[in-house]
Amino acid sequence: QVHLVDSGGGLVQAGGSLRLSCAVSGRTFTSYAIGWFRQAPGKEREFVAAIDWSGGTLYEDFVKGRFTISRDNAKNTVYLQMNSLKPEDTAVYYCATSDGPYYSKGPHRYDYWGQGTQVTVPS
Repeated sequence: QVHLVDSGGGLVQAGGSLRLSCAVSGRTFTSYAIGWFRQAPGKEREFVAAIDWSGGTLYEDFVKGRFTISRDNAKNTVYLQMNSLKPEDTAVYYCATSDGPYYSKGPHRYDYWGQGTQVTVPS
């Protein structure tokens, strides 16, 4: 059974940093892309970043230059380093495994999801 555990969220002041982790089990980790999404209260879930099987990355425009996604295949873990955080980054962040080796911005292409981790950046 595929299982994702995302962690690392918390409360951080504007301009600060956090690193989210997503540990994956039950799937051949290197064969799938992994994505990060977020959902703020009253808003739809939105794409943040993704990394494919070869390490290629894709970012949404609002995080380019601030967030970095990476993967450690030896640990079956994907990371999201978030720098220069802003109040508008406040949301629950979810990691998810894609249905194949290539990334997508569409949440329908991701078939297994973590439970979410809260990131709060006070204004």
